[in-house]
Amino acid sequence: MILGDLKPILTGKVRDLYEVGTDRLLFVASDRISAFDHVLGSLVPDKGKVLTQLSLFWFDYLRNLVPNHLITADVRDYPADLQVYSDALRGRSMIVQRARMVQVECVARGYLSGSGWKDYQQTGAVCGIALPSGLRESDRLPEPIFTPAAKNHTGHDENVGFDHVVDAVGPELAERLRSLTLAIYGAASKYAESKGLILADTKFEFGFVPSKDGGDLLVLADEVLTPDSSRYWLASGYAPGGAQPSFDKQFVRDYLERIQWNKQLPAPALPDEVVEETRAKYLQAFTLLTGKQELPE
Repeated sequence: MILGDLKPILTGKVRDLYEVGTDRLLFVASDRISAFDHVLGSLVPDKGKVLTQLSLFWFDYLRNLVPNHLITADVRDYPADLQVYSDALRGRSMIVQRARMVQVECVARGYLSGSGWKDYQQTGAVCGIALPSGLRESDRLPEPIFTPAAKNHTGHDENVGFDHVVDAVGPELAERLRSLTLAIYGAASKYAESKGLILADTKFEFGFVPSKDGGDLLVLADEVLTPDSSRYWLASGYAPGGAQPSFDKQFVRDYLERIQWNKQLPAPALPDEVVEETRAKYLQAFTLLTGKQELPE
């Protein structure tokens, strides 16, 4: 997102990050949508607001379980040089503490789907965790599992075993990440169930910020439990034995497969009806989880 003369320090597939002083960052969620590692040629209206508002909801819901890096999402509290961009930033941005990020994607799975299902078909395990034989796609697992991934900034994150995490960050932090990831997943999935949703799997990112006592505090960071980072299914339609309709980008991926896109640039634009249906799915997830009917203007 272009903010006058301000230049982002990082432009991701969806988010743009700007420096706010030396110890803070401005996160701005755009309406871009990506699939198969490419940003597509269409915007999905309000998508960035959904991602931001859901992250804010979950940061607040989980605040007694895990601290986070959020400072404010109220544009009235932003620095003076950002006030001129209030209309563009309202509802889709937040100012956060700059964190020293842990270079591990912390994934929790309660159901067998996505890359976990592919791994299971090939090895009978997910990230080295052996699972019972005979499980079907989308089956509920005997218990949630921690299935980390190595961050890959040039493509898909790579599923790895727990030993990889131990080697990367040390045994103590690895255990903390696993325990915290599963605790957050447990709390979030229980809440989602109360709203008629199944949280099949999700990924978290953690980082360290200075604590009040002068040490380092491990915090939940980036986006949290959004349709871009999580797989939500309607409980009322749950039918294991195949893929489930979800609130993530699978609807877009299915369209791209139907038109047999070669997954190379240039990325195609989406038809209006696909954009509209995708927007509706994001908004439905927002409404079901938060109980709110409208996004911030």
